[in-house]
Amino acid sequence: MSLAAPSIASRVLIVDDAPENLRILSESLRGDYTIMFAKNGQDALRLAAGDPTPDLILLDVIMPGMNGYDVCRRLKESQRTRDIPVMFITAQNEEVDEAEGLSLGAQDYIKKPFQASLVRSRVANQLEFKRYRDHLKELVDERTRQLALTQEATIHAMASLAEWRDPETGAHIKRTQNYVRALAEHMALLPKYEEQLNADTISWLYLSAPLHDVGKVAIADAVLQKPGPLTDEEYEAMKEHTVRGRAVLASAEQVLGGNSFLRVASDIAYCHHERWDGKGYPRGLKGAEIPLSARLMSVADVYDALRSQRVYKPPMSHDMAAKIILAGRGTQFDPDVVDAFAAIQDQFRDIAEHYSDQDEADSPVGTHAR
Repeated sequence: MSLAAPSIASRVLIVDDAPENLRILSESLRGDYTIMFAKNGQDALRLAAGDPTPDLILLDVIMPGMNGYDVCRRLKESQRTRDIPVMFITAQNEEVDEAEGLSLGAQDYIKKPFQASLVRSRVANQLEFKRYRDHLKELVDERTRQLALTQEATIHAMASLAEWRDPETGAHIKRTQNYVRALAEHMALLPKYEEQLNADTISWLYLSAPLHDVGKVAIADAVLQKPGPLTDEEYEAMKEHTVRGRAVLASAEQVLGGNSFLRVASDIAYCHHERWDGKGYPRGLKGAEIPLSARLMSVADVYDALRSQRVYKPPMSHDMAAKIILAGRGTQFDPDVVDAFAAIQDQFRDIAEHYSDQDEADSPVGTHAR
């Protein structure tokens, strides 16, 4: 299917050290396209990375200094220029390795001496293919954006369900997801975590953090809404919110597939009350057995609980809460996460102040699971 040609003429960059070749090719294409010229590889790279970028490059293979293969390799290494189609120019009597050129990402070869009709036809075909490919990419990008919005909406809806069942109000969810992101971004700078905490992972940590207490939907009102400390029996019932949370998310994940976006949320919901020393719940996991996402959430959740007012306790100052977090290094909390907290604790203080319960009093949100 042919796509309609754009209203602005396509830009073709011709790269050749021979003025005669530049003249012949430009005369073959002039009138249909905006022509750009370069007489060497360095100029070609500069023009290709400029604004606007060319839509197609005709690139001579044999040039002094940087040859066409070198230029093509550099073009394909750059995110800005890698998608520009390249057609190599070569003479009939030149020994060139067409397989090498195609392996570098070139689309075609044009042989000298040039036939104007053949040059126009091949250039038109490559530009048509590029328009089709660009259009397809736009469709894929839009579908990806819609999928991401669907995922975010799913997370928001599930988190809201838990929020409305909780007796407290405040900005616990907003604060904790920002704490988690701040910790992850700091730890991503460390060689040990740069692969685990890439940009996509940090994004899903931020989006999934609100589901850490989704299991509260299955906790009895008499326990969940009790205005005071829990008895031992009630505390055991409350601890079930981790298991119930994983069950809720696992059910949805089973429909979406084992590698769905809910995997991070499931790990957080199930394991955010585990302890580094193995004395947490529900499974008594120890050290690195606990998913990194849950180890991050644990520090964020406890810090926020310490800073928040409850019916049975006043809020702590940042300094007091930070002291407790630091004291839990290597026992309750992952030492690396605590070290990250120590390095960015001013960000925690700022987040707590920005999303204070007083400012968000009209917004029903979740609270720290006991």
